[in-house]
Amino acid sequence: MRGRVFAGLRRFAGGWRFWSLLWVVSVLALFAGCSSGGSGGTVQTQTTTYTIGGTVSGLSGSGLVLEDNGGNNTTITANGSFTFSTAIASGGAYSVTVLTQPSNPAQTCSVANGSGTASSNVTNVQVSCGAPTYTIGGTVSGLSGSGLVLQDNGGNNLTITANGSFTFSTAIASGGAYDVTVLTQPSSPAQLCSVTDGSGTVTANVTSVQVTCTALPTYTIGGTVTGLSGTGLVLQDNGDDNLSVTANGDFAFSTALASGSPYNVTVLTQPSSPAQNCTVADGSGTATADVTSVDVTCANLVANEWVWMAGSDVGNQAGTYGTQGTAAAANTPGARDYSVGWTDASGNLWLFGGEGFDSTDTFGGLNDLWEFSGGQWTWVSGSSFANELGRYGTEGTASSTNYPGERAGAAGWTDAAGNFWLFGGALYYPTKNYLYNDLWEYSGGEWKWVSGSSSLSQDGEYGTEGTAAAGNVPGARETAVSWIDSSGNFWIFGGEGFDSVGTNGGEAYLNDLWKYSGGEWTWMSGSETASQSGTNGGIGTFGTYGTLGSAAASNVPGARFGAASWTDQSGNLWLFGGYGFDSAGSFGYLNDLWKYSAGEWTWMGGSNLISQTGTYGTLGTAASTNIPGARSGAFSWTDKAGNFWLFGGGGFDSEGTEGELNDLWENSNAQWIWIGGSDTANQSGVYGTLGTPAASNIIGARVPAAGWTDATGRLWIFGGQGLTTTQQLSTLNDLWEYLP
Repeated sequence: MRGRVFAGLRRFAGGWRFWSLLWVVSVLALFAGCSSGGSGGTVQTQTTTYTIGGTVSGLSGSGLVLEDNGGNNTTITANGSFTFSTAIASGGAYSVTVLTQPSNPAQTCSVANGSGTASSNVTNVQVSCGAPTYTIGGTVSGLSGSGLVLQDNGGNNLTITANGSFTFSTAIASGGAYDVTVLTQPSSPAQLCSVTDGSGTVTANVTSVQVTCTALPTYTIGGTVTGLSGTGLVLQDNGDDNLSVTANGDFAFSTALASGSPYNVTVLTQPSSPAQNCTVADGSGTATADVTSVDVTCANLVANEWVWMAGSDVGNQAGTYGTQGTAAAANTPGARDYSVGWTDASGNLWLFGGEGFDSTDTFGGLNDLWEFSGGQWTWVSGSSFANELGRYGTEGTASSTNYPGERAGAAGWTDAAGNFWLFGGALYYPTKNYLYNDLWEYSGGEWKWVSGSSSLSQDGEYGTEGTAAAGNVPGARETAVSWIDSSGNFWIFGGEGFDSVGTNGGEAYLNDLWKYSGGEWTWMSGSETASQSGTNGGIGTFGTYGTLGSAAASNVPGARFGAASWTDQSGNLWLFGGYGFDSAGSFGYLNDLWKYSAGEWTWMGGSNLISQTGTYGTLGTAASTNIPGARSGAFSWTDKAGNFWLFGGGGFDSEGTEGELNDLWENSNAQWIWIGGSDTANQSGVYGTLGTPAASNIIGARVPAAGWTDATGRLWIFGGQGLTTTQQLSTLNDLWEYLP
């Protein structure tokens, strides 16, 4: 057994020695096979490379540079074959591109077959150069104005600022056409520039175009005035060239206009002593020769006669806005009611917002601002579309991008500097509790948010009665009545809106009196809460009348909206009518007359009960028994003699009929005088001839219209809701003038 084991071990040991020897021989043979004749046993390999090239065709310019793989730049000077200097290893990528395009002449060269993998010498890269392009230019001479713009082939505009050579930025392909023209002629001064040698076919850089500028011929603007008997007539051309006219006959403005310029002749100031109304015919056009055809016709104004001055005798008219900032005879605000009117320091009339028709005949809330001057309307600010929200900007900072949002029933006034102020109003919406209490100033062509909130439906912050404070502010409201006192302070009373606690969700009727002075509000009188419920509906404070003609600290008008107001020559505030609460708590139309003086209210006339009919008496005759009927939304003003005037509104006539009114009243020496219009409600207008006064003309019944008095004391009424010539109740945009 032991002998067999040892014999097996010997056989195993002998086999191991055999296989070890075989492995050593194999390794030596492998190293021997890797040696290839060099000394020292070094291993060597060899790499194959290929050249990259091709052909250039169409080259006529100089400066063409090609590159391969973002480098190895090669300058090409002629058509034919080319080869890059650096070869590419077999299997390597190549990418031929144009680094620099040719110039003199300019060309655009493109590459085909420009990229791939090198597996042999590359000779098929194709570089094709397009037709050469040439610049277009020339010389300008005689230029003294600014704004000259040239154009080539209907585009490629080039602004020229000085005499000398010019070149358009866009080159033209060889064989292409060029056509140089004047796109915009110079102005300041106006010139006429003409082009010679301005068109042709490009075969080289063009430098021969000649632009020669000369002064434009100028023409005078004039015409004839007839019917003038008053003094003070001032005509105006293009909004700035004024001409005083003292007699009938021919006239001409002193400033001549360059040929092709527009002219627009208007009446800046109407004659007085006697008062006249002058109208312009054939007043606008383009000056191509001396203009002598402008016709100015003047007619005497008779006291108590109405003149239909602008707008339509048909209701529900869309606005014609024209170009913002530019007056035009065709411009007119759309029909509207509950708008606000101002008169500036120059006697021009301004109109803001209301609810009515925009430029697209859409009915809604408006925030457009208009000026009426020289017999024409100018759209100044705001939107030509209804229902535009406000842009408040930063409180206390004016900006050209600021403007109040659309609103109706706001209060407004003009300060001593002629700036306009606007407070509150209602957002156009089916419910009435979307109300503003923001205060705005318009000055120097910009709006400034001054006070109040940029959010809707704010309660009032009353503070202490009689004490001004920065935190005080009236609650949001609409159709409040307002005044300017002798010191230039702004006052508001009542309206419909929010008291100090938001009674009835803001649909309460207010009798609070506020003063705005020195940048702060002061609660002066009335209640800070609408705590009483009327017998005919509504919530608000009832009137406390006291004794007729006697002031008392406890006296106060009842809560109301849509009242009329005046300021007398002593600076006292006067209040008439409106829709609100009487002494018994009944809710309806009022005709009570109140005075506020030295911090107390006095009941001065009319009834302390609602729904009173008018007592008209004899037309033109004062009487202590005369009294306008109860009404709301009338227009009121004070004449130069300090007399109070009242026009229209909605309420009761002499027969107790409720409707729209067109009666005109004057209060002089504490007595009412029925001056004009009808003593019965719902009268349509008699328009007569546009611009012509006549005893038969009559403004139709309406509520609530906007109105103004100008520097000569004439009354102007615009729009409102009333009756057209066909007895249709509509929203109006007619403008009327009246000489008291």
